[in-house]
Amino acid sequence: MNPDLLRGNLDLILLTILERGPLYGFAILQAAKERTGGYFEFKEGSLYPALHRLEQDGQLAGQLGELGRNGKPRKYYVLTDAGRQTLQDKRAEFNAFTGAVQRLSGL
Repeated sequence: MNPDLLRGNLDLILLTILERGPLYGFAILQAAKERTGGYFEFKEGSLYPALHRLEQDGQLAGQLGELGRNGKPRKYYVLTDAGRQTLQDKRAEFNAFTGAVQRLSGL
């Protein structure tokens, strides 16, 4: 996987995963890996800064949940209404982009 493609689409990926319901960080990583057949296997170093940024931007809200293995409550991330709108916008943008690339390449 090209890391530049991941960086450019990380918000879309995270918002899409969280569309199904709240998840904590490690579960998000697992969902990305499982739902893409292992294609999206990214690291915590790119995940948590993106989650925090999306939370600061109002796209996600954090909720404390059950205790993790370390004895601290897990932070679950849930889409806000603004996050749902951003997801719609990003999907439309991505579909327009991929459609243009397909037309350009004659696919």
